[in-house]
Amino acid sequence: MFNLANLIEVIKAIVYGIVEGITEWLPVSSTGHLILFKDIMPMKVSEDFWNMFLVVIQLGAILAVVVYFWQKIWPFNTKVKNKPFIRYDVMNLWVKIIVACIPAGIVGVLFDDWLEEHLQTSTVVAIMLILVGIAFIIVENKNNSLNKEPRVTNIRQLTFKDAIIIGLFQLIAGIFPGTSRSGATIIGGLLIGVERTVAAEFTFFLAIPVMAGASLFKLLEFGFHYLPIEIVLLLVGCVVAFLISLACIRFLMAYVKKHDFKIFGYYRIILGVIVLAYFFLKK
Repeated sequence: MFNLANLIEVIKAIVYGIVEGITEWLPVSSTGHLILFKDIMPMKVSEDFWNMFLVVIQLGAILAVVVYFWQKIWPFNTKVKNKPFIRYDVMNLWVKIIVACIPAGIVGVLFDDWLEEHLQTSTVVAIMLILVGIAFIIVENKNNSLNKEPRVTNIRQLTFKDAIIIGLFQLIAGIFPGTSRSGATIIGGLLIGVERTVAAEFTFFLAIPVMAGASLFKLLEFGFHYLPIEIVLLLVGCVVAFLISLACIRFLMAYVKKHDFKIFGYYRIILGVIVLAYFFLKK
């Protein structure tokens, strides 16, 4: 039966979908925000269902990337008869994406439970929020002072060496929660001379196999047996995360054409201080 208590939980699911949709793609750490929101506005569900809920709203965010960049990532040509069926440039891009995801994939499969148990803390998240925020400011100040053209201005110019380096930065985010996967990979791209828009775009592409693989792994681990209200919460959170993610991706791709990432660095530092202060005072 759908009652007031269930309605409140649906509203919370909407809020979490919004938070996930925004913070998953902006380099500000979805983990840091979700830790705060979970403490301030917890859902009245079991811990297993909460973990499952996070996986499902993440799937909504991933689907947004696939839909938004479909023309750039679909490797087959089904519309133009005079062109080859296989888009070899896209296939080549996918090979680079897979190569870049191997380090994070290996660590995720072998150490996911241990990392969650030992490093998924508010202190670690807050420290990484601050450190990566400082890194953004330093890297962008350095790039602005050099005032030279990026080495890579098109995603097809990325080499396998570039992909591996960016993948190693993604690994840092996989180990230390609060780093922000998009934040780490964008910094990695900027450091090796990749243009901001290309770094952001490649970051979105990397998210597809990494997040989809992690989500599928969690889905198989948790199973599919839920109450009707739980199914409603999962669907609502997923749809909201998908819609917000679409808008957020569009915003970020337009923003980085004219601006640098320093604003996100300052925001991360402020949020990190807030997280530290909040949980310190709560003790």
